[in-house]
Amino acid sequence: MTKLKGEIWLGDDSSSRLMLDQIGLLQAIVDTGSISAAAKQAGISYKTAWERLEKLNNLSPSPVLARSAGGSRGGGTNLTEYGHKILNGFNEIQSEHNKFLEDMGKSVSSIGDLSGFMKTARVNSSARNQFLGTISDISSGAVNTEVTMDLEDGLPIVATVTEQSCQDMDLQTGKAVIALVKASAITLSAGSTPPLVSARNLLAGKVARLHKGSVNTEVVVNLGEHKTLSAIITSKSMERLHLEEGVDVCAFFKASSVILMLP
Repeated sequence: MTKLKGEIWLGDDSSSRLMLDQIGLLQAIVDTGSISAAAKQAGISYKTAWERLEKLNNLSPSPVLARSAGGSRGGGTNLTEYGHKILNGFNEIQSEHNKFLEDMGKSVSSIGDLSGFMKTARVNSSARNQFLGTISDISSGAVNTEVTMDLEDGLPIVATVTEQSCQDMDLQTGKAVIALVKASAITLSAGSTPPLVSARNLLAGKVARLHKGSVNTEVVVNLGEHKTLSAIITSKSMERLHLEEGVDVCAFFKASSVILMLP
């Protein structure tokens, strides 16, 4: 008998989704009280843990982490009320989900064709930046259409898609979409004043972290309101811009570099 397997995805009215590995990381943070210890418990690197948490924050309407500094225990990390709400809700439905899969598996003799279809239809993206937002404006042209989406905190992201894609996806104002932007497509400038460039997307923030390499460096930019953006630049550019944690930066990228996906 073919064993039925599945994953739990949590969604709200804005269609934000949280994967199992992210839920496991939240539980590890509750167990250990810090991100570094949670990463060890989850069997992942500290960098990977931050990437998962940042992705989770970017796709959720409210922050999930609360960090404290000082105190008798030297500070740490815990979940916000919203984070605890997500985790508690997941724990309540996990047993029911497992029972559902077990019952369904007993009634399904073969899911080979369905499994093959799902593997083909499933979309995985390597884009480092993934943002959930709502379409606020659509400007149609003869060939291309400009779509403006707003994140939960009002940050705008502009994308250019073909008119045919706009019709195929049934894009319209008020509809939820996910914007994908590769870290390599983002350019950074030092300072809080946006440069005069032709790129439609300009986002100001502060350097949250640097993951330095011999050739390239990943710069994680804190955009505020629990949103982050990752950019890959050369390490020489990082040094020339004098980038370090806490300094002001502006990130800009073309509307053509944004890929839209329905949640």
